[in-house]
Amino acid sequence: MSDPTNLALLALGLPLLATILAAVMGTCSTLAKWAHLPVVTAFAGSAILALLVLSKVMQATGSEVAFLSTAQTWFHAGNLQVDFQITVDPLSALMLMTVTFVGTWIAVFSVGYMHDDPGYARYFSLMALFVFSMCLLILASDLLLLVAGWEGVGLCSYLLIGYYYAKPSAAAAARKAFLVTRLGDVGMILGIFLFWQAGGYHTNFDKLFAHITANPPDSVTLTTACLLLFCGAIGKSAQFPLYVWLPDAMEGPTPVSALIHAATMVTAGVYLLARAMPLFVLSPDAQIVVALIGGFTAILSAFIALAQHDLKRVLAYSTVSQLGYMFMALGAGGPVSANLVVTAAIFHVFTHAFFKALLFLSSGSVMHAMGNVIDMRKFGGLRTLMPVTHITFLCGAAALAGFPLLSGFWSKDLIIDMVYQASEHGGSHATLYGLVFLTALVTAFLTAFYTFRAYFLTFWGELRTPPEAGHHAQESPLGLLAPLIVLAFGAVLAGITVEPFAHGFSNLLVKAPSVVLANSVLHVEAEATHPHFDFALAGISTLLALSGMALAWWHYRTGIETVPAALKSVYRLSENKLYVDEIFNGMFVKPAEWLAVLSRLCDGLLDGVARVVSFIPRLIGALLKPLQNGLVQFYALGMVLGLAVFLTVVVVRTSQ
Repeated sequence: MSDPTNLALLALGLPLLATILAAVMGTCSTLAKWAHLPVVTAFAGSAILALLVLSKVMQATGSEVAFLSTAQTWFHAGNLQVDFQITVDPLSALMLMTVTFVGTWIAVFSVGYMHDDPGYARYFSLMALFVFSMCLLILASDLLLLVAGWEGVGLCSYLLIGYYYAKPSAAAAARKAFLVTRLGDVGMILGIFLFWQAGGYHTNFDKLFAHITANPPDSVTLTTACLLLFCGAIGKSAQFPLYVWLPDAMEGPTPVSALIHAATMVTAGVYLLARAMPLFVLSPDAQIVVALIGGFTAILSAFIALAQHDLKRVLAYSTVSQLGYMFMALGAGGPVSANLVVTAAIFHVFTHAFFKALLFLSSGSVMHAMGNVIDMRKFGGLRTLMPVTHITFLCGAAALAGFPLLSGFWSKDLIIDMVYQASEHGGSHATLYGLVFLTALVTAFLTAFYTFRAYFLTFWGELRTPPEAGHHAQESPLGLLAPLIVLAFGAVLAGITVEPFAHGFSNLLVKAPSVVLANSVLHVEAEATHPHFDFALAGISTLLALSGMALAWWHYRTGIETVPAALKSVYRLSENKLYVDEIFNGMFVKPAEWLAVLSRLCDGLLDGVARVVSFIPRLIGALLKPLQNGLVQFYALGMVLGLAVFLTVVVVRTSQ
């Protein structure tokens, strides 16, 4: 069991086993209320195993570290052979640790949050399947095996977002998430098979990377394949224009929102691009597209978050924005060494998992006390009523805003540094990288402002509670608070303990095979390259963050929102999400519905014609049916009459 791959396979198998056990327990009313036990135990066990895997990877020597399990053929068709094989390297080990650890505390929170729900066992079974699918995605050594985990994550998100399936808005949100992400997945599959064709008919990461880097296809094919692969990341990681599903995903239970936003589904696209870095560094055009889409998504969603009233929706748009930051970093992988940009992106995934899970679970604590009300206009001044939730939310908000020394400050500063370096060394794309850099700075200011707007509206001012909360609104029980306290420590300390001074992430990720290969393509000596702390950039980003926080304090410290007359039109644009949903509805949804109606009419017309045509033989048969009465005399008479008619015709014709 000392082999890291054996430990990783066990960490992968535990959530799958928990899925089955929780589902079976749900068939018995007595056992259903204990369905959380196998799930929480499995998650905790997987987190411990992931920690052991990470420690073994850290102890491994050499310039490249990777452990492969024994390959077992999954399927074989012509030139396509896919093996079930997992890869344990620095990148997969870090992601596995993050997913299982944060997932464990979300599961613990779920025990108290969902305890009265009639679908308790179903919820935990789906949650375990969700984590299993994400772990499979992370550990897969083959693109198509990764797709299996990728689609499993998509299916589970559909089932969990639509968990309250009797609620029309939840069912609609689930369909929207499933269909919108499918659009990106179509492009991803096309990109995979384009790489398969150009990569010597390999979908195994190592073989594909080796073939493509040694025999790169023409630039058009390479860029097209990279951008098609990026389409999948755009869908799963909610980038423009396919981000519209994520804010609506708030219809699911709050712990599901935390799981989707912090540790699983939305980080899948970031992980895919980090894993495929050897392919993307070969195409500077694809790299700049990734950076531009990330930057545009970041500032667009930050602007929309400014005037949202639903606390969870503010956090949802902040997730979209932070994912944009991660893609900004990954898009700088050409001008900047691969290990630096992968370190920046994965480091932000790591810190974001802590503070975003904390913020969502804290909002769940608020919902629990407020009778499931989450509209910030209906409550306020909760810091005296819910002191622990208040402090933990403040820790998460400060980390998200980039407050100095907290986790978000270090990872966000590292991303800004990567984009700035790309603007200096980006060659023909330097100007565009400069635009992305300015976008990152503006987004940092907006992030601090909208985050602390939500904080002040929720926890400051006079105490206000909605009627739904009744007369017993109070702090959440310990079962809900314990995960918040643990995650708050992570939000505060997770950043400074690993980067940029200790170089924990960069020293580890520089040994990932995909990073080593990408750096070799770029002719970079990765061992001599570590992230450095740029005091000038850190000072600028800190000033912007503190300015945003100060502006939010000045305007919202009373807990009441007022909009200056001069800003009402801008406020209305943000409140209505720039009418993006309406534009999409008019451009795509309505035409698709009209096309469906037209197709239905055409189908009805064709069906009617087919029915008429098929009726004619039956009509003729019905007319001739009386002639077939079974009487021999009748048939003889018919023959005689027929002969008589025939002879009459012959005689008449002869006489003429």
